[in-house]
Amino acid sequence: MKTLIFNGSPRKDGDTAALISEFVKQIEGECKIIDVFDCNINSCTDCRFCWEYAGCSQKDGMQEVYDDIQACDNILIASPVFFTELTGQLLVVASRLQTYFCARYFRKEIPIVKSKKGGILLVQGGSHRADKAADTATMLLNTMNAIDIKPAVFCLDADSVSPGDNLQAVEGVREIANFFNRKAPD
Repeated sequence: MKTLIFNGSPRKDGDTAALISEFVKQIEGECKIIDVFDCNINSCTDCRFCWEYAGCSQKDGMQEVYDDIQACDNILIASPVFFTELTGQLLVVASRLQTYFCARYFRKEIPIVKSKKGGILLVQGGSHRADKAADTATMLLNTMNAIDIKPAVFCLDADSVSPGDNLQAVEGVREIANFFNRKAPD
């Protein structure tokens, strides 16, 4: 079993990273973490290459991410919430999923045959308005062929309570891991 984790946090030792670390301890199989702030990935330029051809005209770090998406069984999107949304750099990487949308709707192809399970982990300091970010993450997971998605786990009040002390968030992380660890019925 392979799990792909998109880490949308700019901080290596921040709250999101702490919960990802807890998640990795619980998950079975192989995990790959994509730290989007370390990737050499440019945003979609709407060149429309993918309207006619598979893949993307830009050749950068996203080529490896496309391979990882194809190969994985599970995808976790983990991000702080900035102004009610996923982080900007995570959205830059996500913009390159446009090739999958175009495959399906313009070229009438199935871009990702293997279905996946999806999970969402959102960390927020104060406003308690993370539903928009969860909706965006759900749409991105659907685009990557995650057809079975666990409800989002929210770690709220991260400015006041560290993630390790937020029992609801830690339990939510464990539930996502257990969900990923369960084999789908044949």
